[in-house]
Formats: sequence, C-alpha cells, structure tokens
Amino acid sequence: MKATIVLLPGDGIGPEVTASALAVLRIIAETFAHDFMFVEHLIGGAAIDATGLPLPETTRAACLSADAVLLGAVGGPRWSDPNARPEQGLLQLRAALGVFANLRPVHVHPRTAALSPVKADRLVGVDLLFVRELTGGSYFGRRSRDADSASDECRYTVVEIERVLRRAFELARARRGRVTSIDKANVLETSRLWRETAIRVAADYPDVTLEHQLVDSMAMLMLSQPARYDVLVTENLFGDILTDEAAVLAGSLGLLPSASLGEGRRGLYEPIHGSAPDIAGKGSANPIGSILSAALLLRHSLGLANEAAAIERAVHTVLDTRELTRDLGGNANTHDITDAIVATLTRHAAARAA
Repeated sequence: MKATIVLLPGDGIGPEVTASALAVLRIIAETFAHDFMFVEHLIGGAAIDATGLPLPETTRAACLSADAVLLGAVGGPRWSDPNARPEQGLLQLRAALGVFANLRPVHVHPRTAALSPVKADRLVGVDLLFVRELTGGSYFGRRSRDADSASDECRYTVVEIERVLRRAFELARARRGRVTSIDKANVLETSRLWRETAIRVAADYPDVTLEHQLVDSMAMLMLSQPARYDVLVTENLFGDILTDEAAVLAGSLGLLPSASLGEGRRGLYEPIHGSAPDIAGKGSANPIGSILSAALLLRHSLGLANEAAAIERAVHTVLDTRELTRDLGGNANTHDITDAIVATLTRHAAARAA
C-alpha cells in the first residue's frame, strides 16, 4: 500500500514520542512491504515561533491532502498570548479535517494495573472505548466576559449528536454490543436532546444494548465497576474529563492513544497526554501512547488491521517483559522502549517468515 502520512511533532515531548511512532511505522512498512511517505510540518507553539500562527496554511494544506495525520502534542507555558495559543492550532486542524468523533481506547495491562489506585480485582477484564464528540458543546459556543461575569454557551445540533452516536453504535457492533450514553439530562437541555437522539438512533441498532448514565454517576462507576462497560459515548466537555479519569485505570496517561475521525478515512491520531514541558528533552517520556496511536492510524485510516495488531502485540510483549518508563515506576527511557518495540516487531516478523 502507498500512503502519505503527515507528522506534526508539535511542542514539549511531542517531537520525542512522534519520533518513536515514526520508527515503528518504518518497521511496519518494511516488514509488510508498504510504501509510506512521511512529511513533517509545524503546529502549535513551534508554528507560532516560526510563523506567528498556530496552524500555518502549509500545514493545513498538507494535512488535507494526506491519508492520515500523526500529532505529538501542543502547548506549554511559553505561549501565553490569548490571540495565538498553540491549542488553537489543534482546534483549527480538527475543524479543517472535519473530524467529529474522538476514539480513546482504554486497556489495562496486568503489569501496569498495580500502578493504578483502583483495586486490582476491579481492573480485570477492563476494555473500554470512549467516543467523545469533538465539534460542539461549550468549547465552541459563544463566549462573553465582563468585569463581573462570564459565560460559555453549550450548544448542540441533532446532526452533531446523531453522527457521533452512530459511530459509537457501529463500533459497539464490532465489540461486545453495548453502548453507554453519558449526559446530564436531569439538568441540561442539551443533554435532554442528546438522550432523546440516543434513544431514536438505538432503534436502528437492535443488536446493540443502550444504557444511559448521568455524567456524575459515571465518574463514580468508571472507577468502581469499570469492567461493566464497553463503548461509552458523550459530549465534548464530559468526554475530555472522563477520558483523563479513565487513564487512572491504565496506570498512566503515557499509555493511551486516540483517533479523531470524520466521515471519510482520513483521521488525526495523537497520544492523549499533553506536551509535558517539564520533562521535554530529557528522554524520559513514555512513547507508548504515540506508538499505539500509530496503530490506530493503520487500522482506521489505512485499513491495515493486521499491521495495527502487530504493533499492539509488540507493545503488550514489551510491557510484559521489559523495564518500564518512569511514569510507570521504572527507569527505562524513551529510546529503550522504542528500541524494544521495534526489536519485538522484527523478531515476530522473522518468526512468521520462518
């Protein structure tokens, strides 16, 4: 397969973890005889420093012509101008790509489960997939502020709600057939519209079970009964908060990937962690979230499920057998983990060839 992948290393530890994901994608291309072309561009604070804009037009155009986009991280205390913040580049890119569903899988590896504050017996069998709506809600509503008050409008349309719900139901069909829709329908009008739409959409998926949970009770249940759930779908702000909470189950933010998808196959892929400027340049960042994001890229944008699974198996093997990074209580550095995953992929490929 031929594919063009745009790399947006960004800020902080973004370049370090993106380099790790690139090394893994190169091995995949070599092992499975694919022709991947990688093109690097600026975004976020790095783009502001170079061009004054968080999303330069050259970056935007490259992403729109690519098959997929792999992002590192954006942001940091260096960039405090409210008119040119690094995060604006990410929001603008999501809008340009038309992505509306953010997928965040959460798997709990037996070795890293010990690092979670949640009791180990509650983590057995945890395999969650969050589907977070990306284009609506209070992040994109009208805002106002004066000396004595401020407001952020939370607005949703039926179209925005329905399309992300349908994506969640389709994904659940390929998993365990359960969708939990998370809202605050006892208080918010947008949540009442969300719940009504979920009930209507569910009628088209009789093979999938729909459950509703209020966001506050879901925050509790996710820690007390996480193995109960399969696909969880919710609005933008709730999803942002709950997926960071879910990282507690896995043991570290550094382990978790994400995919932002629209109607077509092109997607935006990134680890869920931030730019972590306090450890940037020290070589201690955990690259696994970025490497697993590359696996999601292969699966969802390029249709290469076997290649994605090969990366996921290699990560699992390394978590089983190797020294862990500092966020997981070990002393391994970024290169150690990357090299171990690359070596595992190479070894598995050799075993298949034999």
